[in-house]
Amino acid sequence: MAGRAVLALVVAALALTGCGAAPSAERSLILATTTSTQDSGLLDELLPAFTAATGWQVRTVAVGSGQAIELGRRGEADVLLVHSPAAEEELVAEGTAGQRRLVMHNDFVLLGPAADPAGIRGVTAVEAVARIAAARAVFVSRGDDSGTNAAEDGLWSAAGVAPGGTWYQETGQGMGETLRVASELGGYTLSDRATHLAQRDTLALEVLGEGDPGLLNVYHVIEMTTRAGDRVQPDGAAAFAGWIVSAPAQELIGGFGTAEFGQPLFTADAGRNPATPGG
Repeated sequence: MAGRAVLALVVAALALTGCGAAPSAERSLILATTTSTQDSGLLDELLPAFTAATGWQVRTVAVGSGQAIELGRRGEADVLLVHSPAAEEELVAEGTAGQRRLVMHNDFVLLGPAADPAGIRGVTAVEAVARIAAARAVFVSRGDDSGTNAAEDGLWSAAGVAPGGTWYQETGQGMGETLRVASELGGYTLSDRATHLAQRDTLALEVLGEGDPGLLNVYHVIEMTTRAGDRVQPDGAAAFAGWIVSAPAQELIGGFGTAEFGQPLFTADAGRNPATPGG
């Protein structure tokens, strides 16, 4: 990170000595984001377009939302793209972050084997996890403090269940790996729809629960500031945050997945009421 400061001093010195136009240094920012944006392929669509539009290169750290937020809190990321609303609000309340803006949403789906041994098909999400626990059917959790993990924990809490025992397994991994394990074990899991659609052809899992209001999955972009640490680049954060809520980026988000899956994997939400994304 110290190299950033050295590079800035070199460019400034060249400008002051009147040596003509100084060679343009690569501008590089760190984006901490959730694995779902990577595993779904969305970042492959967005980041080249962002670089082409702004000149900023992006170094991506794709982890669970909780880990991404912690990187921002420590000043080790310039901007966050995450989907864990309660943790996001806590971060903003601490005063080290700048703007938090609504970007997009999709939804979570409950997946499981076609045989559906716990009988969850078509019931509410809370009833579904209660039935899984009662049947002691295998449930595979990310267990990684991600936004998906937080949503799952909310379902268990609403059902009055403290999951544990041999039927409840945590991977500590991202969504793609967790889907693979659930498929191999013939178990249930909770996934964001985008990652499931992107990988469904490799999985022996079916959508057994969807459409529940409690399964809404909302993403925000958060700019970090130098109050989190002097390595943070507010200019880079502002460039990315401003671009991802712009009309060109929102059009890319809204169309992503349509050609391959016959439906968009995300709904673009910039400018909408944060309480009712998509509305």
